[in-house]
Amino acid sequence: MGHSLDFSVVYDNAPALLWGCLGTIGLALAGMALALVIGLLGVLARASRFAPLRIATVAFIEVIRNTPFLVQIFFIFFVLPYAGLRLNPTITAIIALGINGGAYAIEIIRGGVQSIPRGQIEAGLALGLHRLQVFRLVVLRPALRAIYPALTSQFVLLTLTTSICTSVAAYELTSVAQRIESDSFRSFEVYFSITFLYLAMSWLLMTGFAAIAGRAFAWPTR
Repeated sequence: MGHSLDFSVVYDNAPALLWGCLGTIGLALAGMALALVIGLLGVLARASRFAPLRIATVAFIEVIRNTPFLVQIFFIFFVLPYAGLRLNPTITAIIALGINGGAYAIEIIRGGVQSIPRGQIEAGLALGLHRLQVFRLVVLRPALRAIYPALTSQFVLLTLTTSICTSVAAYELTSVAQRIESDSFRSFEVYFSITFLYLAMSWLLMTGFAAIAGRAFAWPTR
């Protein structure tokens, strides 16, 4: 018996799907913010003169980059309670996304920082700037221009990774779609529709990042 398409279930649940999109974007933005903080702190830690801190940072990067995100989020949600730390699904998802994205952000930012000529750093120090001021003004800003495309691509990928957060019952688009599909048994219609919703969110993010780059990195006209 053939399967007749019926997208009425999608139309009827459009508000829930749109709320799911907002949940996805909320998780992604919070995860991106945490990842950026971890990335910046990680770069400073890797450049530290304190060897144990450098080793710990490298170990963190290797562990996160070489283990599945699903395992990482399960570890936070199911294992940490044994240590007395129980987190709700949303907080778990944000932390997992931030840690995962942060490990990649460290290496991306570090690559940009290493592209800055040593002479510029020495010039900043010679002008009496503190090391943190040199990092923020002389190193980070020029490096950000170089790494911006890679960093924003990683953040778009992080947005798509939010779909895995449904495994711990975090509220986002895939979890909403699963509920609708289980009630209606219209798998094709539901997942076909959310595919385009994910495409739309990715396109909006890429467009937004491009607009920010156009304003932040535009060369002055005079």
